[in-house]
Order: sequence, then structure tokens, then C-alpha cells
Amino acid sequence: MNGVDLGLGAWEVNLWQLIFMMTRIGGALLAAPLFGAASIPVQIRISLAGAIAIFMMVWMPVQTPEELLTMAGFTALVGEAVIGAAIGFTLQLSFAAPVIAAEQIAGGMGMAIATAIDPNSGAQSGALGQYFTVVLTLVFLAVGGHLLWLRLLIESYQVFPPGQDWFGAERAWMIVSFAGEVFATAVAIALPVMLVLFCVQLVTGVLSRSAPSLNLFALGLPAGVLAGIGALIIASPFTSEQFVRLSATAIDQVGQVIAG
Repeated sequence: MNGVDLGLGAWEVNLWQLIFMMTRIGGALLAAPLFGAASIPVQIRISLAGAIAIFMMVWMPVQTPEELLTMAGFTALVGEAVIGAAIGFTLQLSFAAPVIAAEQIAGGMGMAIATAIDPNSGAQSGALGQYFTVVLTLVFLAVGGHLLWLRLLIESYQVFPPGQDWFGAERAWMIVSFAGEVFATAVAIALPVMLVLFCVQLVTGVLSRSAPSLNLFALGLPAGVLAGIGALIIASPFTSEQFVRLSATAIDQVGQVIAG
């Protein structure tokens, strides 16, 4: 018994089991992109977590603690929340790569001041970063990454049933190492455009030294914006390929974190 009688009879046992299973699923949905975006109402996220938990109770019966309102029960709930947050945060890291690349490109183009509200986080973000985020989201959904991620979340109950020691230094290091791969991917995405912008700035600097009467800001800013837009258009196939590879790497990394 859990110490609290809600007067629901036999349904009360299933209710406590549902709440326990929603902890891991809700933590993963809250930490993951797309599902945990600030633009998605909390009611929808809770309903989605509850729906997945109900199907899990039918498909894959999980042994839950007999008493949740005890120290052992709260410890199990915290462990479930940590597992879900780790699974969601690992996927969240992949969506940070295009934002980092876009900030570098926007700084070279002179468009760092063009900001807007990011619907995923609710904070201000660069316009170019939001464009990259939208493209990565579409690519991620097109390759079925959201379905694969949900499958890994469900399979985590088989790999790590509730109550087992799961999160340790080894898996924490795996998440940190994936953050290093994210930075490398961000550099690869921004490198072609940054090389073009570097050449434009080099030419602009030579012109300003050879003809000091020219207005550097009136010449360099439009040239940088036009060159950056042209480089983005030319490099779009390469960028899309990087986004596909990043989506696959993110799913693979989530699988490695779960499998250890």
C-alpha cells in the first residue's frame, strides 16, 4: 500500500503504477527537443506521457515499488526521472549543433543583431539559428528519428527495469563526449560559409587599405550579407547531409547511452 487511500478501489493500484511509469517518460519528453518545446502546452505533454505509459502497462508490464510514499519509493522515482532526463538531454545536444554553427555564421555576416523568440526554448535566438533548427527538425522528422527515439525510450524499460543502478560516471562521460562531437559537427556545418565570409572580409580589408576614402561599413556589410546568403544556398546540400548524419548520430548515441 502507498499510504494514501483515494477511494478508487482496484483502480488505485493501476493509478500509482501509471504515475510511476510516467516519471521516466515525462522526464524524457521534458528534456528532449520537439516534445519538450516551450510552445507545446503542458497538458499535451502530460497527456502524451500518460498515453505512452498506459500502452507500456499493457505491452511491457513493469514491476513498480509496492510503496511509493516511502524513502525507497521516492528514490526509485528520482532514478526514473534521471534516466528519462538523460535520454532526452542526449537528443537535445544534437539540436544545439546548428544553433552554434548559425551564431558563428551570423557573426561573420553581420546579422548577429537579427534575433527573435525561439519557440523551442522561449529565449531569444538568432534568426539564422532558428532557420537551421527548423531545417534540422524537418530532417529529423523525415528520417523517422522521433519514432526511433520513442522506441529506444520504451526499450529502456527492458534494459534497465526500475530499481536498478543505471546512471554512473561511465554514462555521464558518454554524454559529455557526445557534446564534443556536437561542437565538431557545428564547425563542419559553419566551415564552408565561414571560408567564403573570410575571403570577403579579406577583400574588403584590402580595398579599404588601397582606397581609404571608401566607407568600409557601407561596403563590407552588404557584401558580407550577400556573400553569406549565396554561400548558404550553395552549401545547402552539404548542410542537409550534415543534418541527416547528425540525426543518425544522435539516435545512435541515445542507444549507446541506454546500452552502455
